[in-house]
Amino acid sequence: MEIIPVIDLMQGQVVHARLGQRQHYQPITSSLCATSQPLEVVQAFLELYPFNTIYIADLDAIQGIGNHQQCVNSLANTFPSVQFWLDAGIRDQAPLPSAYESNVRLIIGSENMLDIATYESIDNALHHQFILSLDRKGPELLGPAELHDTPDHWPEAVIAMQLSQVGSGLGVNITLIEQITAYNQLRNEPSRIYAAGGVRHLQDCQQLRKKGVSGVLVATALHNGSVSRQDLNKFYNQ
Repeated sequence: MEIIPVIDLMQGQVVHARLGQRQHYQPITSSLCATSQPLEVVQAFLELYPFNTIYIADLDAIQGIGNHQQCVNSLANTFPSVQFWLDAGIRDQAPLPSAYESNVRLIIGSENMLDIATYESIDNALHHQFILSLDRKGPELLGPAELHDTPDHWPEAVIAMQLSQVGSGLGVNITLIEQITAYNQLRNEPSRIYAAGGVRHLQDCQQLRKKGVSGVLVATALHNGSVSRQDLNKFYNQ
């Protein structure tokens, strides 16, 4: 199972995402570095552990008030051995993958989909080469219900995103993970499932590994030291 660090970009800075309340997000305060500049934050993650993948949420693009395309491409160029997963707020027209460097992989967030027809159109435009984020806030499904509960619509990689637990320290929504993995078993070729939201410590990661997920997105627990270098080495050497 893979641990994937997260950076949330807003107005050129890495911010602390908490509870999905984007209007209240503030620049990150981290034990790993003394700045909220994206380049330095990514460098700090990689000094903590040589992660293969880093997730980026372009919150300006998701909210329709700009984007961080230049910043993302700069990060991709600076760290060519890292694969960056990017949620750029795709809504009704997929950006060309050529707009980003080759080590940037696009995410479709269910929260941005008006209906299943919109999703299918983007799916076809991207030739199924993307990651799907199934977004929730508490019990509320964000986006078309059919997208959440019909695994035939899912690509090869799916993020189970519980926005109301992001940065909360409340723990992972195991019930959600169990539900999505159960749906996933209905596929002829099951997707890889990634968990997001609420990871507090190494034990949460270990619990998710037992549930059979392929990876987990983590931010706050890395910044505050709850998941340390020692924890990461232990996790990957088990």
